[in-house]
Amino acid sequence: MKLSVVIVNYNVKYFLEQALLSVRQAIANIEAEVFVVDNNSVDDSVEMVREKFPEVILIANKNNPGFSIANNQAIRQSKGEYILLLNPDTVVEEDTFEKCITFMDAHPEAGGLGVKMIDGSGRFLPESKRGFPSPKVAFFKTFGLAKIFPRSKTFNHYHLGYLHKDENHEVEVLAGAFMWLRKSVLDEIGLLDEAFFMYGEDIDLSYRIVKAGYKNYYFSETTIIHYKGESTKKGSLNYVKTFYNAMIIFARKHFQGDKAWLFILMLQLAIYFRAFITLISNFFKSTYLPILDAGLIYIGFYYLKNFWASYYFKNPDYYPSSFLYFNIPLYIGIWLISVYFSGGYDRRSNIRQLVRGIFIGTVLLAAVYGFLDLEYRTSRVLIILGMVWAVFATISLRAILHFIKYQNFNIGRDRHRNLVIVGTQEESKRVVDLLHQAEVPTSPIGLVAPKGIDDAKLYLSKLEQLNEVVHIYKVNEVIFCSKDISAQDIMHWMTRLGPEIEYKIVPKESLSIIGSSSKNTSGELYTIDIRFAISDTRNSRNKRMLDVLAALILLLSFPLSIWRINDKAGYFTNIFEVLIGKKTWVSYCRKNNVEIENLPPLRPGVLSPTDSLNISNINRPTIQRLNFIYAKEYSTYRDMEILWKGFRYLGRRQKMD
Repeated sequence: MKLSVVIVNYNVKYFLEQALLSVRQAIANIEAEVFVVDNNSVDDSVEMVREKFPEVILIANKNNPGFSIANNQAIRQSKGEYILLLNPDTVVEEDTFEKCITFMDAHPEAGGLGVKMIDGSGRFLPESKRGFPSPKVAFFKTFGLAKIFPRSKTFNHYHLGYLHKDENHEVEVLAGAFMWLRKSVLDEIGLLDEAFFMYGEDIDLSYRIVKAGYKNYYFSETTIIHYKGESTKKGSLNYVKTFYNAMIIFARKHFQGDKAWLFILMLQLAIYFRAFITLISNFFKSTYLPILDAGLIYIGFYYLKNFWASYYFKNPDYYPSSFLYFNIPLYIGIWLISVYFSGGYDRRSNIRQLVRGIFIGTVLLAAVYGFLDLEYRTSRVLIILGMVWAVFATISLRAILHFIKYQNFNIGRDRHRNLVIVGTQEESKRVVDLLHQAEVPTSPIGLVAPKGIDDAKLYLSKLEQLNEVVHIYKVNEVIFCSKDISAQDIMHWMTRLGPEIEYKIVPKESLSIIGSSSKNTSGELYTIDIRFAISDTRNSRNKRMLDVLAALILLLSFPLSIWRINDKAGYFTNIFEVLIGKKTWVSYCRKNNVEIENLPPLRPGVLSPTDSLNISNINRPTIQRLNFIYAKEYSTYRDMEILWKGFRYLGRRQKMD
C-alpha cells in the first residue's frame, strides 16, 4: 500500500466531513487507506464518519489521550509506504497526494514533506515552512522582531521568511497540519513522542528526522486550505500555557547545558509575557465598548454640570467636588449595568436594547436618589440631562464604529453582502436553502457557472471571468459548491482574488457551509443544526441573574419559607453555592444514567425539569426528552415555574447534573 492518511478529530464534525470528502477525491487513483481517530468528541463526529465514510478505518477513543497518542494509534495499524498526518480542518487538492508521492519517490533522502498552506481567506500561512526554535530564534519570535522583519534571515528564522513561498526548499520543521512522512524513517526513529499532549510533537519529530540524517522539504507545487483556529482555540491562556510548556519539554529533551537552561528560562518568561498580552487583549476585547461609553458619558456630564450650574444656579462652582468622583461614577455604573442586563453589550445588540438599558438605569437612579445623603443629592434635572446625553453619545459611538466596519449606519446589522455562488443551478439552490434554514440574512446577486457550462440566461459569467464579476458587482463574499468546482480551482481563485473577499465552501451533500475570514479566528460555520435557547448569551445571563436574585430572596425570606423545605441544612448550602456560581437552581436531570453530552453545558443543578411534574417514576426516554425541550425552549419563566413547583426540594444535596 502506498499511503496511509491519519486524521485526529476533536469536536469539528463539519470540518472533518469536508476534509474527508477532499481526501476521498485525492486518493481516487492511489492505493491508500484512511484513519480517523476521534478523541471522545461530543458532536456526533463518530456517527457522521460511520454513516458517510464507511471506507474509513475509525478509532473511537473513550477519552482524549492527546494528539500524539491518537496519531500513534493509527500509525501502528497503518500499512502505507508513506504516512500523512492531516488536520481535520483542512482541504486538499485533487492531485495533492499524487504530487507528494512523485516528489518523495524522486528524493529518497527525504524523511518528511510539508506543503504550501493558505487560510480560509486565501492568505499564505507562514508556518508552512519553519526553522528550529533555538533560544535566539525563540526570543525574536516571542518579542515580535520576526513580525517587524518578516524577510530577515536573522530575525525570522522561525518562519524562514527569507525563503520564497513559491519555490521548493529544504526546511527544518514540518507543520503538524500536514506532515507527510516516510514509514521506514518512522520505524527507524520512532513515532510521535507521547509526552507532548498537543503542540511541539511536530517540531520534535522533525528534529529527530534531521538528526537521523534525513531531510525535510517544503513542497510548493500543491496547496491546501487550513482553517486555523478550528481544532484549537488560540486566543486563550490555556493555549499559551500548553504551547510554551510543549516547547519546554522539547528543550529539556534535545538541548544540554547552558543552552538548555537559557532556552527554558526564555520560554518560561515567554509564558508570562504572552499570558499578560493575552489577558490584556481579551480584557480589551470584552470591555472596550463599556469603557468608551463610560468615558464619553463622563466627559459630557462634566460639561453639563458646568452648564447647569452657571445657567440655573448662576454659580459655576455650585456643585461640590464630590460630584465628580462620586455622583458621576455612580450614575455611569448604574446605566452601564442596566445596559448590560438589557443586552446592549451582546454581540448582536441593537439601539432598542441600548436605550432600554439607559432608561431602566435612570429609573433605578431615581429610586437610589432618595436614599443618598443630602450632600450627594444633585438636581434631578441634571440626571435627566445626563440620560439624554448618555443616549446620544452611546448611539453616536455605535454608529461611528459600525460605519467604520460595515460602511453603513444600520446598527445591529452586518454589512450588506454582495454574494455570488459558484456552482450549478441545482447546487446553488441547495446553498440558498441552507442559508435560509440557518437563518443567515443574505441574498445572492447571481451565479457563476462551473467549467464547461456557458448559459448567459442563468449565470452572470463563466468561472474564468469570476474576477470581472467580483469587480463589476463589488462582491464581498463568494460561496463555492465543491460538488461542481474542484478544490484546485477554489484555492486558485482564493489566492487570486485576495483576502478582501470572504470565501465559503459547501461540501458535497453536506448540511454545512464552511469558511473563515482570518487565520487567527475560528471559521464561520452555517449549519441547520438544532438551536438551543439555553446557549443564547442573553438567556445565559438572565438565568444567572435569576439564580442570584432567587438565592437572595430565599435567604431573606427563610423565616417564612424554611418550614416547607425537606432538608433545612441543605437549603442554606445550596443558596451559598448558587450565589458563588458553583450550582444553578435548575439544570438537567440525570436519573437513570441519562446521557446529556449532546446538550449545551450547564452547572450542576438543585432541581431539574422533572421536579415540575407530579410523577414519581419517569422512564429514561422521557427524561431525555424533557432535558432536550428544556435546553431548546429555555426561558426564565420556565425556571421560575420549576422553582415554585419544586420548592420543597430546594434543600436537595445530590447533584442533578
